[in-house]
Amino acid sequence: MADGTLSLSSSFDEATEADWLAAVEKALKGGGIDRITRQTRDGIKIHPLYRETDFASGTDPRGAPGLAPYLRGGAAETDRFLPWDIRQAFSHPDPAETNKEILRDLERGVSSIHLGIECSGKTGCIITNLDQLSTALAGVRADLAAVSLGHRGAGSGASAAALLALWADQQDNPAEQKLAFNISPIRQLMRTGKIGGGVDAAMARTAALVTALADKFPAATALEVEAQTVHESGGSEAQELGALMAHAVDLLRRLEQAGLAPDAAAPQILFRLAVDANYGIGIAKLRAARRLWARVQDAIGLAPAPMKLHAVTSARMLTRYDAWVNMLRGTAACFAAATGGADVITVRAFNESFSVPEELGRRIARNTQIMAMEESGLGRIADPSGGAWFTETLAEGLARAAWAEFQTIESEGGLIESLVGGHLQARVAETRAALLKDVARRKVPVTGVSEFPLLEEIAAPVADVVSPPPGDGVDPAGLDALLPDFKSAPGDDTEAEPLDWISIAAPFETLRDRAEAHLDATGARPSIFLATLGPLAEHTARADFARNFFAAGGIEAKAAPVPPESMSELAAAFRASGCQIAVLCGSDKRYPDEAGDAAQALKDAGAVALWLAGKHEADGVDRHIFMGADVVHELTVALAELGVK
Repeated sequence: MADGTLSLSSSFDEATEADWLAAVEKALKGGGIDRITRQTRDGIKIHPLYRETDFASGTDPRGAPGLAPYLRGGAAETDRFLPWDIRQAFSHPDPAETNKEILRDLERGVSSIHLGIECSGKTGCIITNLDQLSTALAGVRADLAAVSLGHRGAGSGASAAALLALWADQQDNPAEQKLAFNISPIRQLMRTGKIGGGVDAAMARTAALVTALADKFPAATALEVEAQTVHESGGSEAQELGALMAHAVDLLRRLEQAGLAPDAAAPQILFRLAVDANYGIGIAKLRAARRLWARVQDAIGLAPAPMKLHAVTSARMLTRYDAWVNMLRGTAACFAAATGGADVITVRAFNESFSVPEELGRRIARNTQIMAMEESGLGRIADPSGGAWFTETLAEGLARAAWAEFQTIESEGGLIESLVGGHLQARVAETRAALLKDVARRKVPVTGVSEFPLLEEIAAPVADVVSPPPGDGVDPAGLDALLPDFKSAPGDDTEAEPLDWISIAAPFETLRDRAEAHLDATGARPSIFLATLGPLAEHTARADFARNFFAAGGIEAKAAPVPPESMSELAAAFRASGCQIAVLCGSDKRYPDEAGDAAQALKDAGAVALWLAGKHEADGVDRHIFMGADVVHELTVALAELGVK
């Protein structure tokens, strides 16, 4: 065995940062480093190179993992049985089927469950009474595997939490039940636009319920503070983080007015954020969240305490077409959550975006986490991203931008008043519009939908769902049984415009839906003809670009078997294709001499519309496709020209 340390760079000349910058400028043909500098949605710059001087680590009180002020996580690696809690979501409408899924997944590596309740059965399990809840959770040991409650309907989350409490109280050891009741009147306002009976009555009921739950279930958390809804509605990272802090502060403030002190309420909070496939930003976002919560605790006089953070993979990034790619998105988001130090992680099933997930969807979701934890070893090192100059710098930038958003919300009277006044919704809508504009222009690519779409894809499996009759809402008797002496004084409903969840793939998938419906109705897929100019080496790049461009709208691209060598051959090949639209594909050098003649030949051959791949202007060319074009608009025009409704 060789002695000493092997130097992998010994055969290379030493290089300075100035040498690197000179090489960059040469590669960019005289352009500076700013040409490859990007920005987040909040205007935070992402540089191609980070230095130690970019982040003053010597003055930052990050501490160590598991130690105050808990900026690097709430526990050291050796303090946990598992590095993080693998929490699986369950949403089958039938409680009996949900129970089968829960028991099977617990046997196969899931460490906790998130039970989504929705009384109509459209987006969750139909549970309206204690018997149905007992059916769904039969055989579950909540003292070993935590049970988290997700109330997805417009009814009372407090009533659903009360049912879970009644179920837990029937177990052998109620004090050891690991429960997450996830009560959140503000979440209800964000998602449904309404708090029945008004916010004051809801907060009084919540304060009384949290007190009762804390006494009965000391191993549980009662409250949820989330800003995942802001993300899923198209908001930026800073808007999500700012809303998260505003949610926490407004909740604590109003609960204090209802008689529950902040030092009693804060330990009951489980925070929830979304993480998407941009794992660099995701890691920094989770680190920024801990910075912000530490600052809030200091500002309101709370002793430093760890932030209990639940990271859920983004729903807005999931696609219905080529859903298999969702596995890759979920893996990247899981990496961000694990490396960013989330205490609890939920990976969405890859087929959740269009159906109730079946065994394959749930298996991939749970195994993504198990493989990240056990095979990739992401949990073997406490805070693996700590000290990385890029991550620390970006986390600090996000924290500052989020604090500004938080201050804006506070100036509007807090999160509830901001929502009632429509202020937060307006800012999110502006960010969403900019995001969807970039999606339409493919500056934000959606693999499998806007980029590299498969027209003949293999459909993902879905669950065979037979729903029981829907309920009328969670039985309020559960709440009355838990708080028999509590009498609320409901007032007028508190109402606001809800933050509606989006899918960034939806503009393209709507076009694909139209094309697929046309195929089903006529037996023929909408198609265009690739009118290539010059030899194969000249036109291949633009022909492939055009093929990919139109496939994003479900439109097939046809081409001549052999590249045409004359205008007459080009016209004959177009007529043989049976298409109505042609797309000229050639080189910039060839367009000036041939584009006009080719356009005339194609129009004479019956082309009703003619596109050109590139920006060259020529007589007879109706439209252009190019990098940065509004693809959604061009595809909408193309489908209209093809008679696709």
